[in-house]
Amino acid sequence: MTTPHVFIDGDQGTTGLQIHARLQGRSDIVVNTLPLAHRKDPQRRAEALNACDIAILCLPDDAARDAVGLLTNADVRVIDASSAHRVQDGWTYGLAELGPDQPRLIAQSKRVTNPGCYPTGAIGLLHPLVDAGLVPRDYPLAIHAVSGYSGGGRSAVQKYENTEAQPPDHAEPGASGPGGRTQPSAFQVYGLGLQHKHVPEIQYYAGLAHPPVFVPAYGAYRQGIVLTIALQQRLLPAGAQAETLHACLANHYAGAAHVRVLSLAESSGLQGLDPQRLNDTNNMELAVFANPERGQILLSAVFDNLGKGASGAAVQNLNLMLGAG
Repeated sequence: MTTPHVFIDGDQGTTGLQIHARLQGRSDIVVNTLPLAHRKDPQRRAEALNACDIAILCLPDDAARDAVGLLTNADVRVIDASSAHRVQDGWTYGLAELGPDQPRLIAQSKRVTNPGCYPTGAIGLLHPLVDAGLVPRDYPLAIHAVSGYSGGGRSAVQKYENTEAQPPDHAEPGASGPGGRTQPSAFQVYGLGLQHKHVPEIQYYAGLAHPPVFVPAYGAYRQGIVLTIALQQRLLPAGAQAETLHACLANHYAGAAHVRVLSLAESSGLQGLDPQRLNDTNNMELAVFANPERGQILLSAVFDNLGKGASGAAVQNLNLMLGAG
């Protein structure tokens, strides 16, 4: 049996670098990339894509579509880490914990679309609850999330970690630093046009009747996400309380290797949520908080935007497709 060849297209971006690092030292696969001089050569890319067993696309959306268009070898399987194909027919959604059949579907698929970082947390919380009827499909949801700046890609990393290399007109609003250069903000809310590209993905896989309001933000730390969803108990079905919502999540993720639902006792003892708690892992922690007197419930997800939210999920999907997941 020949050793599978895995080609990472776009290995110099934040996700590609992390995937490459996570695959180092493995003897069950051969990892291929293109030399710097050939990365933008369509012929070289087409040759590499069609010569591998599994291609992992770590590219902007349009470039990912172009890469799929270069495929002529019907045996090549694809994991797309971009958002280009997440709600497109013919692609398997690469959130292995979505349901009991999802690992098998991923393992058998030729086209797997990796979940987005924010949708991983939002769908992870909402899908089981909506599916069980505990959160109405037409609930007026607002989702808030704060990510490390690496979620903005290589340009955002440069702004925060190498601001001297950035011209002033590309810097984020903030305080002026040495030499009068503008420094990145410690915290910045964005997506104010309420058209973030992850919203269709969240709506589709969470099973929502309407697009949720999604309010993302970046903090002045490299990686890690805290995502929260507030619920008013008066808008939930009768009997839908913190305990029943928690039991639903705990049952859905029972036995999951990479998703843990904190017990109600654990969550009640927390004074805060650290977005960096699970950095450099492929794990996600979900929690339910409540104030019964006010009839309010808060759902939360903590995970690494470069781990379970990107490269970790891609490697998890790769393992499933290789029969090793």
